[in-house]
Amino acid sequence: MSTDSGTRQLADGMPGYRLVRREDVELADALPGHSSGLRSCRVVGGSLGSTHMALTLVSLASGHVDTHVHSFETGFFVLEGEPVVYLDGAGVQLQPGACGVVPVGVPHAFRSEEPALWIEMAAPRPRPDGSDTFFLGDAPGTPPRPLDVRDPRNRNLFLLSDGQLDLDVLKHGAAVGAPTVSSSMATAVLAYSGIAVKMLVDQRLDAQLHTMFMVDYQPGAVAHPHDHPFEESYYMLEGEVDVVAAGDRYTLRPGDVFWTAAGCVHAFYETAGGRVRWLETSAPGPPARHSYRFERDWDYLAERIA
Repeated sequence: MSTDSGTRQLADGMPGYRLVRREDVELADALPGHSSGLRSCRVVGGSLGSTHMALTLVSLASGHVDTHVHSFETGFFVLEGEPVVYLDGAGVQLQPGACGVVPVGVPHAFRSEEPALWIEMAAPRPRPDGSDTFFLGDAPGTPPRPLDVRDPRNRNLFLLSDGQLDLDVLKHGAAVGAPTVSSSMATAVLAYSGIAVKMLVDQRLDAQLHTMFMVDYQPGAVAHPHDHPFEESYYMLEGEVDVVAAGDRYTLRPGDVFWTAAGCVHAFYETAGGRVRWLETSAPGPPARHSYRFERDWDYLAERIA
């Protein structure tokens, strides 16, 4: 492992943040006896400092994962390929940008003929002995159906398609027959300080224990120092961004992973003059209020009462 990658502690000795460089991500065979062609790398988890989550890079090539259930919740985002996910026995063909949640106790399995790569999020963090995963049988072999986000029977899956983070596109009305879900909060983007945030996995898809969303930075965008009452992970997809956590500064690039613990003050700065995009997860799910604590607001109060 390089001198950069690793978990750092806060001043009180608790885990504060974790950095994993792309070159230090090593996939290894996973779930022997219950899969074929499956490789994975745990980049965030209990032994790596996290209390509430696990983040794993998963690869599946010409193989399968047997039908199983978890006593924890999982979410996923497809980076490459077209894997098939079976939820309660029904197969759905995925594609890059597809995402979803597997609720607690729901049987699921995977198949992929060609190489596929995805990010998998688990909350709460899985037990190290695997006693919270239960295998039920072989993966189904029935032909999958295409992912249809317009079908109101689709409860757990979504597709991030081109233009869904483009504010200029969202300013205009969409035709009734447009190939997307009906315009609503499901298609909304939150924009502030040069930052666009698109929610992917939350209670809308029946996720109760975590969230997953896409973050897009314009040139010069900044998220000022803040912390949260929950953990966050960040998987870099495009561009470069500087992150400052607990006073330490790093430049993140595509393929890098960063994680912050609850209470770790962190900030992001786009300084190279380009666009930046990353996939972000949080666990536990953010509260309805006080999910952010900005240093600048409390510094302002200190000045007022000095």
